[in-house]
Amino acid sequence: MKITALKTWLVPPRWLFLKIETDEGVSGWGEPVVEGRAHTVQAAVEEFSDTLIGRDPRRIEDIWQSLYRGGFYRGGPILMSAIAGIDQALWDIKGKALGVPVHELLGGAVREKMRMYCWIGGDRPHDVGRQAKEVIAKGFTAFKMNGTPELQIVDSHAKVDDAVARVAEARDAVGPDVGIAIDFHGRVHRPMAKALLRELEPFHPLFVEEPVLPEHLHALPALTAGLGYPIATGERLHSRYDFRPILEDRCVDIVQPDISHCGGLTEARKIATLAETFDVALAPHCPLGPLTLAASLHLDFISHNAFIQEQSMGIHYNQGNDVLDYLTDPSPLTITDGYTPLLTKPGLGVEINEDFVIERAAEGHRWRNPLWRHEDGSIAEW
Repeated sequence: MKITALKTWLVPPRWLFLKIETDEGVSGWGEPVVEGRAHTVQAAVEEFSDTLIGRDPRRIEDIWQSLYRGGFYRGGPILMSAIAGIDQALWDIKGKALGVPVHELLGGAVREKMRMYCWIGGDRPHDVGRQAKEVIAKGFTAFKMNGTPELQIVDSHAKVDDAVARVAEARDAVGPDVGIAIDFHGRVHRPMAKALLRELEPFHPLFVEEPVLPEHLHALPALTAGLGYPIATGERLHSRYDFRPILEDRCVDIVQPDISHCGGLTEARKIATLAETFDVALAPHCPLGPLTLAASLHLDFISHNAFIQEQSMGIHYNQGNDVLDYLTDPSPLTITDGYTPLLTKPGLGVEINEDFVIERAAEGHRWRNPLWRHEDGSIAEW
């Protein structure tokens, strides 16, 4: 079997789909994308095609090493996201060629279903009590919300009080037994994180995510010492080498690799295993489309330390199209009582409606994240 072509489509709301074709008629799909930089990743995938055309797609590890080590410059969000989508598609091909789901190729499942969570509140969190009740009524046992809108590096304590009040509203709405994850989104700088992390403790967060920006992870041990709830991070880390120092420093309780940003399933599995050696939990980041979600679930199904999975059905970013729209059969990704059952179909276990992909690619997208400014005109972290 040889790779004959790589085809990419930019599709709404903000995704890039990749199809890898072979000379034996077996094809695989993946999502190589960085939100807001989809065209750049698309160009990187095209450049990688020089290495891929003519290769046996079943030699996934060797191809991964070729793509990663074959260039003098490596790593980072663009290159690792391009590799990630390619890697997803290669696992899809191999599973389809052998007639088995990907998790069977990776050692077999350790669970029969995966706990899921959803988003509420939007970019600038609001109306969280009502939305929290709605998602719990749908069967979810956990949800995630942004903790704050934009914050200055040193801001007023009133902003901290506002953030705490929103979390209190959510907790009051759902009671003590529902998991509430709070995403700082890198918006909270070290001086304010020190205050806000402790103010949130009475509400027993499921976890707090990205309490500081990735470039300031060295501050986590001092910021989080003594906290009585877990700290999560990792969506903007792109390899096991990026995760190693935060695990060695014992400053994270949950790792959140994104399988469309960290080199795909091949690398994410190594990150999950590395985390397991430190008794750290796994909760893959996934605000993307159906292929990233399916790949994330296969990692969850083989990873003992996986405990919950993000998904983006109905998220505020999904304007125009949603996660299940691109599938010929949405049932494999159906969430029932807050869980998704074991994927059983060959490959990644979801079938893309290629005709619909081509139709929506005619519209495409140029999605960009908002550019926020503080009252004084300076750039704010989104």
